[in-house]
Amino acid sequence: MATRTRRTPRRTEALSRERIVETAVEVLDAAGEGGLTFRVLTERLATGAGAIYWHVANKGELLAAATDAVVARAMAPGKAQGTPQDEVRAVALGLFEAIDDHPWLATQLTAQFARSPWGSVTPRIFESLGRQVRALGVPEGSWFTATSALVHYILGAAGQNAANSASGRALEPGIDRSQFLDAVSTAWEELDPDEYPFTRAVAAQLREHDDREQFLAGVDLILAGITHR
Repeated sequence: MATRTRRTPRRTEALSRERIVETAVEVLDAAGEGGLTFRVLTERLATGAGAIYWHVANKGELLAAATDAVVARAMAPGKAQGTPQDEVRAVALGLFEAIDDHPWLATQLTAQFARSPWGSVTPRIFESLGRQVRALGVPEGSWFTATSALVHYILGAAGQNAANSASGRALEPGIDRSQFLDAVSTAWEELDPDEYPFTRAVAAQLREHDDREQFLAGVDLILAGITHR
């Protein structure tokens, strides 16, 4: 009786750094940073670990490359053609949507800014926004401060939105975002009016707000402050 030998699936396309990074993004989206291992990559790519290490030295380098690839796509040129304010909004919304689509991205962006500000990610974001700050006529001595304010708001607000989305996905079955916001708003409305007059006053706005509109409104507030000064 003939026996069949189990064979490893053959890779049908040439292995490249770009293909490795693309696969890493897919794994990160599905399983998070903890699920990204070189063993998983070898199985996905039907190759040996040595072939991957030829292109990527370690997991840290791979995470940085995956982060940069997603950010580069989010800020691809041509998404907006108009005033510097339009360009800033386009970049901001691109990052907002990328962070929302890739749950792991917010953490990696924070890590890149803190640990490797000389890497490709930080300069890419600063350059994209900084050029528009300069085009707004901001004095050179204020370029870094104005651009930093935009970067910190965009990444912070987008990261918080992504965290909120993750919490929303963990809600009990049958409870959606609108029901969650309604419950929070109701709780705010029932706070002590002497201790929390402001929070009670904006409770209805919390219930009805749109995340993207609120995010872009924040960008516009910062832009208004930059152009006023």
